[in-house]
Amino acid sequence: MQDPLVRAFFIGRAAADLLFEKLEDGLTDLLSDLGKFESEQREQLRTFTDAVLERAAQQETRAAEDLSDVVQGDGVVFTRETELQATVDGLRAEIAQLRSELQRYRSEIT
Repeated sequence: MQDPLVRAFFIGRAAADLLFEKLEDGLTDLLSDLGKFESEQREQLRTFTDAVLERAAQQETRAAEDLSDVVQGDGVVFTRETELQATVDGLRAEIAQLRSELQRYRSEIT
């Protein structure tokens, strides 16, 4: 027969070894996941930076085209900006008309 004290020692030692292995595996997995996360974040940052630079280049090109689209006639400068302003003015007029119709409708209801 074996001494219970010696058996308890080996059981404790085996348990400690197994716990250490589990801890080591967990730490290894954590560091691996952390490395993957860092790599993915760097890739996303690189992709974002590339997209920002591409969009900036597109906007710069559009601005240069808008500048070249300036046409002088009768001392008035016409650009896409004036077309945009006309659109905004038209929308404001429609909003004002809708507000007056809405007020008229509310006054009929009460």
